[in-house]
Amino acid sequence: MTGPEDLECLKHIALLGGLHDPVFLNSQGLGGELGMSPQTASRRLKSLEQQDLIRRTIIADGQHVTISEEGESVLRKEYCDYYRLFGRKEKQYQFPGTVESGLGEGAYYMSISQYVHQFEKILGFAPYPGTLNLRLSPVAIQRRKKLTLADWFVVEGFESEGRTFGKVRCLPCMIGNIPCGIVVPGRSHYPDALVEVIAPVGLRRELNLKDGDEVMIEVSL
Repeated sequence: MTGPEDLECLKHIALLGGLHDPVFLNSQGLGGELGMSPQTASRRLKSLEQQDLIRRTIIADGQHVTISEEGESVLRKEYCDYYRLFGRKEKQYQFPGTVESGLGEGAYYMSISQYVHQFEKILGFAPYPGTLNLRLSPVAIQRRKKLTLADWFVVEGFESEGRTFGKVRCLPCMIGNIPCGIVVPGRSHYPDALVEVIAPVGLRRELNLKDGDEVMIEVSL
């Protein structure tokens, strides 16, 4: 588990732009910005590197630092924790829908490791192998148009064993107190009335749901 001092340093590197490009750092400058000695700042960087959270290239007067995929995952999990605490203070939209049975494809796709790892980085949890299928009410279908304003995450497609798996869009949401994600496969003509939701638990079992039951999805924008 990443300690709070290392996490603070990692967040600072991200704010400098280290999520996307290498940033130049030296121990003295970093220490001054974080209110610590250069020696302590140097230890923080070494600790982050040992945890595979950053990549460093040492140069004559400092180093170029980039946050790794593992480091980005740590930051996303931290973000999800704060989202659960404060996200509902943002503008909130509710989408009522009724539970219906799907084709069982969700269990297959949510078991593929290339998808699972990406969802874990985005949402902060590994999805339960399955999706909850909801059919939106007519009012909720109209309200769904507001989701076009949201910052959807993209789960990249890939090839595996000679088969191509497409991109998936994902939007964090909540059902009750359970963090979830709306997923939309990257194929055309996906029905506006249908919503697929993933969660860290089996929602049917956890919420004792059966076909025809109403569920409320909450999205903060």
